[in-house]
Amino acid sequence: MFWFEQGLCFLPVFLVVWSSCTFIVPYIIALFRGDVDIIFPYISDTGANPPESCIFGLMTFISACAGIATIYARYKYMEKLNERNSLVKPCLNKTTLCLGIIACFGMCIVASFQETAVTSVHDVGALLFFISGVVYIILQSVISFQACPYGSSICMSRVRLLISLIAALAFFPTLICAVIVKKTTLHWHTSDKDYPYHLTSAICEWIVAFSFICFFLTYIEDFKVSITSHL
Repeated sequence: MFWFEQGLCFLPVFLVVWSSCTFIVPYIIALFRGDVDIIFPYISDTGANPPESCIFGLMTFISACAGIATIYARYKYMEKLNERNSLVKPCLNKTTLCLGIIACFGMCIVASFQETAVTSVHDVGALLFFISGVVYIILQSVISFQACPYGSSICMSRVRLLISLIAALAFFPTLICAVIVKKTTLHWHTSDKDYPYHLTSAICEWIVAFSFICFFLTYIEDFKVSITSHL
């Protein structure tokens, strides 16, 4: 049996690989079509125009479904672990489940309502994704420390905390600089007045998104345990 066939660890692996492709593939297509600039466009910019918008929407929906499945599996894993050790408050575990689902729903909104078409709805979806996603991984880091060493090792808990801190620190420049930027455009020039804010916001947005996605890689070791009987 290969390592990715053990338990449910294929879930986070698929989620991370597919979600990474969801961000990268539309970017490459948009780049070759000249729809976005090569240097750090917003992630949603890469899915603003067809055909990349269609690909981005479909792949994001699949990512959201995989995300919900992985988040639910993690919830059930902690629930069963908690029955034996009572280390984590059930309400905290349920809260992370709800936040994770909200973040995935936000992803679907972002992909379905392009920023150039329905900006207000798109922005709401982005806020749902980023805020709920960042809080989710922070609370999961807290859970990891509370359940240590029964859930995860102290080393893995520290890795999760580090990823959470990176995402949290990158979120604030993403939001603040995005608010400062006055215009919505797919093409920027270094001479534009708000270009430094746009660049900072875009870079931090990519950091937050990949931090959230890569956080699920830390579930692989936990999911090697056969938990299918608990779902």
